[in-house]
Amino acid sequence: MNLPELGAFLRTRRDRIRPAEVGLPQGPRRRVPGLRREEVAQLAGLSADYYTELERGSAKNGVQPSAQTLAALARALRLNGDERDHLFHLAERPVPPSAHGSSTHVQPALLGLLDRLSNTPARVITDLHETLAENDLALALLGPSPARRGPAASFVYRWFTDPQARDRYPSEDHPRHSRVFVADLQAAAARRGRDPEVTRMIAVLRRRSEEFAALWDTHDVGVRRMDHKKIVHPTLGVIELDCHNLLSEDGRQRLLWFTAPPGTRGAEQLELLSVIGTQELGVTGGMAPEGSPAAESGSQH
Repeated sequence: MNLPELGAFLRTRRDRIRPAEVGLPQGPRRRVPGLRREEVAQLAGLSADYYTELERGSAKNGVQPSAQTLAALARALRLNGDERDHLFHLAERPVPPSAHGSSTHVQPALLGLLDRLSNTPARVITDLHETLAENDLALALLGPSPARRGPAASFVYRWFTDPQARDRYPSEDHPRHSRVFVADLQAAAARRGRDPEVTRMIAVLRRRSEEFAALWDTHDVGVRRMDHKKIVHPTLGVIELDCHNLLSEDGRQRLLWFTAPPGTRGAEQLELLSVIGTQELGVTGGMAPEGSPAAESGSQH
């Protein structure tokens, strides 16, 4: 393992990211142009001490990053596909087969669009409805997300296993959303083929949710591209919005953004949302740390 090169690579990737790009405050006393070490550690779900050892490139403490740790760092540092592969090579870990066209790091084209959508709630998710990145308004509208790893990272999984995941939608809309989520997951499962991640998720959902099992057996399929939603915001009440979807070329990621026609109550509420932001929620983030893009007490889309 080339620890010095690994450390240098992490350090240069950290230096190029501005705090605002990942939803962190700039702060008046920032001494580094990019992220601090502890901020990268937070975004990746690691301890600050562990990440510091990685950057120092010292083998003294036997630092051996796992594939899961490397994937978390690639996401936190917004590495593109080539950079992610390079990180794995430096750590002498096998590059996962899905690294090219992967759904575990944000595709640059979608991330570039997200960075330009500063006046409307927007986020990038995978085809399993895992939040990869979001702006401040999406966080303010939808709330933070609970997990960036494991099944709970998927909002579809939480929708059918955690009643609190449905709190941001009016109860009368729940049956429709259930149908839409399952039809969308059917399309994702077929697109991915025999992907073990999807296979395991479906098996668990069938066991844990009779509603999911019944809907899955209908074999209804439909990729979600446009939807009209009512979202229950804790401060502004019910907000009616149009949800737009832009899918990546391989269909494994999508950019979601929310709008309301000019002059409507929804448009007025979005204006208010841009004023109150995340202050009411006591949250600071735009891109949740691993385990917390902002990441999830009930993040909805």
